[in-house]
Amino acid sequence: MCGILGVVDFRGHSFAPELFAGALEHLRRRGPDDSGVWSDGAAHLGMRRLAVVDLTPTGHQPMVSSDGRFVIVFNGEIYNHSELRWQLSRQTTWCGTSDTETLLEAYREWGVGCLERLRGMFAFAVWDTLERRLFLARDRLGVKPLYYACQSDRLMFASRPRAMAPFLGSEGAEIDVEALRIYLELGYIPAPLSFYRHARKLRPGHYILYDARGLKEVRYWDYRHIEPNPTLLGKPEEELADELDELIRRATKRRLMSDVPLGAFLSGGVDSAYVVASMKAAGVAAPAAFTIAFREPKYNEGPAAAAIAQHLGIDHVTETLSVADLLQLLPLCVEEFDEPFADSSAFPTLAVARLARRHVTVALTGDAGDELFGGYHYYSLIGRLMRAQSWPRAAVRALQTLLRLAPSHRARLLAGALRPASCAQLYRYLRSIAKDFGPLVGDGVLEDTSSSADWFEREARTFAPGLTSAETGMRLDLAFTLSDGYLQKVDVATMGYSLEARCPLTDHELVEWAMRLPVELKIRGGHTKYLLKKALCRYLPRELVYRPKQGFGIPVSEWLRGPLRGWAEELLNDESLLARLPLRRQRVRELFRLHTSGARDAHPLLWAVLMLLCYVARHDRGMALPPVARKLAA
Repeated sequence: MCGILGVVDFRGHSFAPELFAGALEHLRRRGPDDSGVWSDGAAHLGMRRLAVVDLTPTGHQPMVSSDGRFVIVFNGEIYNHSELRWQLSRQTTWCGTSDTETLLEAYREWGVGCLERLRGMFAFAVWDTLERRLFLARDRLGVKPLYYACQSDRLMFASRPRAMAPFLGSEGAEIDVEALRIYLELGYIPAPLSFYRHARKLRPGHYILYDARGLKEVRYWDYRHIEPNPTLLGKPEEELADELDELIRRATKRRLMSDVPLGAFLSGGVDSAYVVASMKAAGVAAPAAFTIAFREPKYNEGPAAAAIAQHLGIDHVTETLSVADLLQLLPLCVEEFDEPFADSSAFPTLAVARLARRHVTVALTGDAGDELFGGYHYYSLIGRLMRAQSWPRAAVRALQTLLRLAPSHRARLLAGALRPASCAQLYRYLRSIAKDFGPLVGDGVLEDTSSSADWFEREARTFAPGLTSAETGMRLDLAFTLSDGYLQKVDVATMGYSLEARCPLTDHELVEWAMRLPVELKIRGGHTKYLLKKALCRYLPRELVYRPKQGFGIPVSEWLRGPLRGWAEELLNDESLLARLPLRRQRVRELFRLHTSGARDAHPLLWAVLMLLCYVARHDRGMALPPVARKLAA
């Protein structure tokens, strides 16, 4: 696991080595064990290394291929690198045992074609010294981040955008107003957008080729066309559970590759429990599992995690906190995220990463189970609401009128959910942190940008035909929420403590299998994750598998009416701060009034605004705004 950085400049412009070294320091937390720099005048490559596989100097990066032609910097892990070595052994004399060397020689042998052979999480760059060409690639599900920026005849890339900032100048600090708009709708920024207009995220499953002729981006893996296979409904469920269990155990076993101590996060939920059970099944006698418990019963999954750990017979490490203790992590949260990020579960994720890092260097997680196997309640809700589209329009309008007159805000939200005309638009409404509050950016921004609904509509048109509403929702979550929300959160939180996180359920073979599984085997009879839970019952008793879903929440709503109210009010009244952003200030303050007065719970959107302001206050580098935004902010 590493942080990588690079600049390729065909104009021949030079810069002081101290500038590159200073930029590389922004990646120190991602790689505290080693650092390296390589340059040939046109290409400048750097890395910070967290040593996990091959702890000797032969794992040092940047690394040069055996024939001297290619140079690599690599962040991630290639879990099948031993198999690839066997395939490459006739052509290669190995210097060490690192998967970096395997990946480099795989690219030397197969070029772009190496990507279809890789099983892992990765963001890497290879410079071809002969062809003078840069190759950038990101893993299929987007577990590892990769940002890039292209200016004239120069391209920069890094694991986090702040490392590119010294090379971008003031132009690089200009806010992307479309990213800002979508952030205030969803609470995160989807690829390829970033918060800055001149920086982009390389999309999951894509690679870039860059040379003096320009940049070419290509998608090399695509699950969207895979159709659910209805014939699987006629197959015995025990056989399907066998297949699923084998896929998860195999994916987990691959991710045990490590030369340093390894453990797992364990909540009281299904996904992390399955990963820990699979570690045990793979031969780890007593996996180390880490849980954050809370003193407040409402938020405490500690007892459920302890029961799972006891049944599996694992080494369980728990830290019990007050929910208020998480407030101490606010400065680190603002410091570590290189873009505004509004998911408050980042706090407990930071806490469990901090706990795990005291004992291990690598931790497995249960991310992606909900998106693959139908774990969220709104998947069923989408289907029920979409059926309302077949009702007479007069009946729908009458119901909406009645619901809007009801005193309950939930009733008014339901009225809004009856309005969208497509599954993608309804998904956006259910996923939105704004719901019925209305846009916080000005009309000029709205006219010049696309909404998240537009993004979801475009993506949904690429899906296999005939999907149910629930399946469409799952695939939209996989395309957006998982990679740009949850996986980003886990990467930033774990890297903040120099901890490597691995996600077995993002294994692409498992993802492709899940795409073919009919929705009836994911959601049935009021149960989410139907087949996944059936398979997990082989390891755990039913009462531990079929407990209510709790989530990883914290009381942000109460905090904003209590201990954080003064802090929030100060941010929202900072005119110099608000002037940097094209926000409707009166509407923002009205949002605060509505929430703190108890008139409605507006904390998701209010928290997003506060994280935005806090981010700008912390990371302000003299941000410029495009003309439309400058006019609106005046």
